[in-house]
Amino acid sequence: MQVFLQTLVGGLSLGAIYALVAMGFSLVYRTMGLVNFAHGNVVMIGAYVASTFYLTVKLPFVPAMVIALVITAGIGLVIERVLRPLENKDFDLMLIGTIGFGIVLEALATLIWGATGRAVRNPVQTAPLDVLGVRIRTYDLVVLGVTALAMVLLVLFLQRTKRGAAMQAVAMDHEAATAVGIHVGRSNAIAFSIGAGLAALAGGLAGPLLYVSPTMGGSLGIKGFAAAILGGFGSIPGAIVGGLGIGVLDSYSAGHFEGYSDLVTFLVFTAAIMIRPTGIFGERTVNRA
Repeated sequence: MQVFLQTLVGGLSLGAIYALVAMGFSLVYRTMGLVNFAHGNVVMIGAYVASTFYLTVKLPFVPAMVIALVITAGIGLVIERVLRPLENKDFDLMLIGTIGFGIVLEALATLIWGATGRAVRNPVQTAPLDVLGVRIRTYDLVVLGVTALAMVLLVLFLQRTKRGAAMQAVAMDHEAATAVGIHVGRSNAIAFSIGAGLAALAGGLAGPLLYVSPTMGGSLGIKGFAAAILGGFGSIPGAIVGGLGIGVLDSYSAGHFEGYSDLVTFLVFTAAIMIRPTGIFGERTVNRA
């Protein structure tokens, strides 16, 4: 039972990272109807920037994370601005553009930081908590808490602010939104920047749990994408549930099937999607093509 609970806690912590990635995917999709295939690479850039300011510049972990969020939010704005002329004109080319940006970001990371990667030390030095014989790393609780806070803030932004309401209006009908004076380009830019910020948050938090390398964006991006689909693409609560589900499944698969853990995870994911193609919370689809 202790091993079961220990694996569960580790899976939830890893799942929180996937959930943050999935939230970024879902936010851009629900606003623009576009899947940002560069998102996983933005996660990787966020991890590198945060680890650089934390390990090399010797800043505390929180300021290093804030700098990573600002820089990646700027990257999100650049991606949106380059793709803006294609909006509502050539949807396929926009998708290809995001793939191209992802390739460029991975190449830049290799050029700047090298291909060997780096390990990031745990920023929380508090001893693990002992709960009913189960040792819980304090950092796992930090990751879960930060993810929960990010979700609450994002939902409040979308539901309680004018900018958030404008973004949702654009998602429903961009032509009608334009007719009532909403700046569609600005809403899309905000969506991309927030999505990139969530990616940096995921990458920075993943550093002490995983190994930071130029290829980490591929793994986190794919599993974050799977989490978004499992939860219902475009649903923020769905992204959280899907991320936690993929994380727990990944953790137990690694414990029981070792080298075949990814295969088992995606086989179960495929079966779940075959049963419910729209995902757990998937009801409404967005089509901006």
